[in-house]
Amino acid sequence: MKPVYVASLFLLIGGVAKAVYAPIPEAAKGKALMVSLGGGVGYDSNIFGAATNEIESMVWRIAPAISYNASLTDQTFFSAAYDLAFDYVEDRPQNQELFSHNAMVRLAHAFSPRTSIDLVENFSIAENPESLLAGVPLNTDQSFKRNQFDGRLVTALSERLGLTVKGRSVVYAYDNDNLADDLDRAETLLGLEGELTVRPGLQAVGEYRYQDISYAEAGGAKNKESHFLLAGADYAVAETVSASARLGVEFRQRAGAEDTEAPYVELSGRRALGENGFVAAGFVYTLEEASNVSLYTDTEVRRWFVNAQYPLSARIVLSGMLTYEPSVLQGRPGVNDDTDETTVRAGAAVSYLAAKGWLVSLTADQDSVYSDDANRDLERTRFGVNARRDF
Repeated sequence: MKPVYVASLFLLIGGVAKAVYAPIPEAAKGKALMVSLGGGVGYDSNIFGAATNEIESMVWRIAPAISYNASLTDQTFFSAAYDLAFDYVEDRPQNQELFSHNAMVRLAHAFSPRTSIDLVENFSIAENPESLLAGVPLNTDQSFKRNQFDGRLVTALSERLGLTVKGRSVVYAYDNDNLADDLDRAETLLGLEGELTVRPGLQAVGEYRYQDISYAEAGGAKNKESHFLLAGADYAVAETVSASARLGVEFRQRAGAEDTEAPYVELSGRRALGENGFVAAGFVYTLEEASNVSLYTDTEVRRWFVNAQYPLSARIVLSGMLTYEPSVLQGRPGVNDDTDETTVRAGAAVSYLAAKGWLVSLTADQDSVYSDDANRDLERTRFGVNARRDF
């Protein structure tokens, strides 16, 4: 194994690298226009997420960013942001210089005290993806483009009854031809939610969701439609504690495979810890897309998660994230059997909020996939030092 080292802080130019799982605190707030310049250096033990013959490398990053947040009128809020990450991956075969981009535009408008709309457009080019795909061919470029649009219309029908109409469109486009043939797709999610205020702080919720997943290639074997019927509640237990629950059923219609019914569970809770601290945890049971849809129709996921941020002092903040996912990959009939798989992702960071807009963080991330299919096993360790200067 090559020697691992951490560069001195004086080599860094502001900016927290995005490839960390733990939440990173903001160093500056309240500015309409904010420009930041960042960078860092880290070690990645498995840059392609391979099951065998892993390639390790030092990764150097420069990450400038710009954002704008302002109220255009008393009723309209506008936000826009652009982030660039330039990564130099020393031991990556062929292309060592990777450019990733993320652009976001948001427009929120209140038509009246009772009715408002919120629209968000987010476009990403990920040449160095944070989360890698399990089971892809050895040392394969997993770069992709992703466009997501979210819309939400909220209105109060009465003092106690509210209605929310929401929608999401996500499009994936992979650079590698084989991954593109397998995974390029468009996902559309539409929802109608009614909220009844039972008493202050407690809302009963009923929801219908429709999901369409359409693949660019071989859609006749891979496309899906789902209808969700859900009920639940949102509860503000106290000023610092909240909880949410959604329970129901998904009716999934598969092209090229049998239709199915599956329970849907979504549980979460959050507690604030002082001004800048919190702990959030939850559980999700659902069906999601597999990373190899030629062998599997979808993945039955049970996801447990906890996310926390705790200020040790006014300037030092600890943060961490842990996700535990025991799953079953649903084998495509006549092609493959069901496969048990467990994914664990963990991240931790220590951040120092220095004076004059500086933020310095030490980070560590661990990905592990344990699968009955040995080709899908994955071990990946990353750690580094990052800094950001906000202007």
